[in-house]
Amino acid sequence: MIVQDVIDHLEALAPLSYAEDFDNVGLLVGDKNAELTGVLVTLDTLESVVDEAISEKCNLIVSFHPIVFKGLKKLTGKTYVERAVIKALKHDIAIYSMHTALDNAFQGVNDMICNQLGLTDKIILIPQSGTIKKLTTYVPKNEAEALRTALFKAGAGDIGNYSNCSFNVEGYGTFKGNDKSSPTIGNKGETHTQAETKVTVIFAKHLESKILRTLFEVHSYEEVAYEVVTIENKNQQIGMGMVGELASPMSETEFLNYLKEKMNTGVIRHSSLLGKSIQKVAVLGGSGSFAISAAKALGADAFVTSDLKYHDFFNAENRILLADIGHYESEQFTKNLLTAYLKKKITNFAIILSNTNTNPVKYF
Repeated sequence: MIVQDVIDHLEALAPLSYAEDFDNVGLLVGDKNAELTGVLVTLDTLESVVDEAISEKCNLIVSFHPIVFKGLKKLTGKTYVERAVIKALKHDIAIYSMHTALDNAFQGVNDMICNQLGLTDKIILIPQSGTIKKLTTYVPKNEAEALRTALFKAGAGDIGNYSNCSFNVEGYGTFKGNDKSSPTIGNKGETHTQAETKVTVIFAKHLESKILRTLFEVHSYEEVAYEVVTIENKNQQIGMGMVGELASPMSETEFLNYLKEKMNTGVIRHSSLLGKSIQKVAVLGGSGSFAISAAKALGADAFVTSDLKYHDFFNAENRILLADIGHYESEQFTKNLLTAYLKKKITNFAIILSNTNTNPVKYF
């Protein structure tokens, strides 16, 4: 097994095409073709984490946060970033980061927070737009079924809870027409005039290269006429944050105590108590001030996130309880999620959960 094999599993969980534009995700250090000796999973890649990987004989670190974020112009060991990268390179250790790709995954960071809090009926807080695409092509009528089947096997037609959907006036999937070609070019360059069928399927944007590769492999024409367009619909399976329901309503004080226990934090900064019960809860791991309006719009009673500034708390506007539990605390279970996922996918290699506490914030 090589490093790339692990990357393939990780990108099936959280495709990098859904990461935010500002982010730096993927393989940051090392050779994707290196033979794998073991995997260490961490929240942050510090020099101490690299030391742990060396001790555990792991040559791949799977890190939630990217150690290289703003770019490196020098490698002199002057900063903690440079020291971690230098040590990783010296010991042939690869570093792979997922960050906002996992933030935007339905079974990612925010799903883990929901599970910790026992939230059900989960939906995405801010669905990502521009993630659904539509392919339209024409194929000889007798080849249409084979093409549709191949495209479905490649992942087309599966969006959210819908699988291999058929075209109708209410949605996208496949559609049969009776357009006549005039003329068409076959495999050997012969000119034909024959009945064609219009085939239309939708697919998630990270599958585009795979879908087009399948189209070209299965289609009998040398030059395939096709069109790919982006659908405006927002993807309810991809996006930032989540909203879910507690099994039973709690008072605000009960909820804050419950939050401290479940998220293993000793300090919660929160907005004014409103004297209302808490049942519908929005969550967003990491810095989430930008999602306060979305949480209010969806009628959440509370919004759990981190890194709220002084003026952010005014945005509660006596409509919602804002709870800042700390950046590390909001994402701390992410490495458990990744470790459990990889252990299910890879059974013949060591997948090790890092014991290094990388939280830079201390409380007095």
